[in-house]
Amino acid sequence: MLMTKERPRAIRTLRGWAIHVLREAGAINECEEHGWAKDRADPHARERALDIARRDPPAGASREEAAAEIRNVLDSMGDTCPECPPSDSAWSPNG
Repeated sequence: MLMTKERPRAIRTLRGWAIHVLREAGAINECEEHGWAKDRADPHARERALDIARRDPPAGASREEAAAEIRNVLDSMGDTCPECPPSDSAWSPNG
């Protein structure tokens, strides 16, 4: 019987590649309910993603472009899902 292996989806943009690297490094995760990417604010994971970008940039991009796109993606997202209601356990300066 002929078995076929499912191909991984091609990443078509530098931004898509950066999001993939950030997920693999553990720097971002998805809201389980809505699917929005959220920054985990983990400095070690961020550094792992930047190391990957510098060491193995995607075809057609320089190491500097790859690292810059990692930073651009991180700068474009927050640490909360925009569709989730605010958490009641959020810190408040008034107690």
